[in-house]
Amino acid sequence: MKQEDALRVLKMGHSAYVAGEPGAGKTHLLNSFTKWARKKGLGCAVTASTGIAATHLGGTTVHSFSGIGIKKQVGEKTLDKMEQDRNLWKRFYKTNILVVDEISMLSAEFLDMLDLVCRTMKRRNIPFGGLQIIFSGDFFQLPPVEDIHYAFQSSSWKKLNPVSCYLTSQYRQRDAKLSQLLMSIRQGKVGNKEKDILNSKIGKSASSEITRLFTHNIDVDALNEEKLNQLPGKGRSFFMTKRGGKGYLESLVKSCLVPEELVLKEGAEVMFVKNDIKHRYVNGTRGTVAGFRTGVPQVKLRSGRVVDANRQSFKREDDGNVLAEVVQVPLRLAWGITVHKSQGMTLDEAEMDLGKSFVTGQGYVALSRVRSLKGLFLTSFNNTALRVDERVIKADQFFRKHSDTAVERLYRLSEKEEKRYRDSFSASCKSDFVL
Repeated sequence: MKQEDALRVLKMGHSAYVAGEPGAGKTHLLNSFTKWARKKGLGCAVTASTGIAATHLGGTTVHSFSGIGIKKQVGEKTLDKMEQDRNLWKRFYKTNILVVDEISMLSAEFLDMLDLVCRTMKRRNIPFGGLQIIFSGDFFQLPPVEDIHYAFQSSSWKKLNPVSCYLTSQYRQRDAKLSQLLMSIRQGKVGNKEKDILNSKIGKSASSEITRLFTHNIDVDALNEEKLNQLPGKGRSFFMTKRGGKGYLESLVKSCLVPEELVLKEGAEVMFVKNDIKHRYVNGTRGTVAGFRTGVPQVKLRSGRVVDANRQSFKREDDGNVLAEVVQVPLRLAWGITVHKSQGMTLDEAEMDLGKSFVTGQGYVALSRVRSLKGLFLTSFNNTALRVDERVIKADQFFRKHSDTAVERLYRLSEKEEKRYRDSFSASCKSDFVL
């Protein structure tokens, strides 16, 4: 499905699952839709399963938005207490559309709890209380942290029956050979041909400036500390400033990817971890610290351009209210990062140690970060790095077919019919919003 077709589906008010391979443009589609919805005066809540993803979207975690937090179950007493929370009630009262990004990281159990809370807070015993629900993500990426049941296996997903909008464009990988390799992993059809490609990338000399991906934090921390200490001179420290509620702050600090104390030296390999509003860099852009001017790190990008890394704000908001905010230089040391924290990034080149991969999808996430095989270097990989869950493979086949059917139905609609559906959705949501 093309992005413009998926946008048409969303504008008609359909709950949907926006799917697609990494680099298919899912985030761009969500941003386009939420911008349209807010211009129409619709209450649109943007959330994600993790704080990292929420920061990228400028939203909050779905756990925070829903009031569920870290709860493992929601009973009658809990629901009664939630109903008496004025801020939570007001939040749901104003919401017509709920976006949930990085859906792969949410368990089926959590989604059923979310459904129950939505029904309770919206006073409607229909899926998710009648909210337009937009899930987004790729189930081939990292699975739920604490559970082996995926969101699409939940009873609430089945009752909602979201329209599959499977985006087929590719904006990251332009390398046909890499795209085919990734597709083979997605289909569970990795054979000798694919392994030969990966083996050919082992032992190739990589530049000293290249980003290295590891599956474990201990390896990342050790490499970054070692490399920084090897540089001459004394490091300069940049400290994070914080404001907001304790709980929100702790969550934001943990998820925003910048350290509370960032120590830099001239010559340090760094990576930007936030998009620049002036489009000078994006999340994942690599560079080297070229110096410091009036207390601001200057970063020489791979293109040769030097940009100032001015401090930026990372916020957790709700209904326009800032719940927590931290301000820090949007950089982190980039000799090494974890596969988990690389999710959502686009890298020109990377060296990966996948020999300790311990969960399905981990190798796929890492390999799909780079634009081409030319930028891929491996130290090792194991069989787990090439494995994906059979349940995900089967579900993905269904999502693709469902998306194709949706496109066929979409193109049978006349412009007049589509406009009527779109206007009806906008009007009904505005009516609920005003009451």
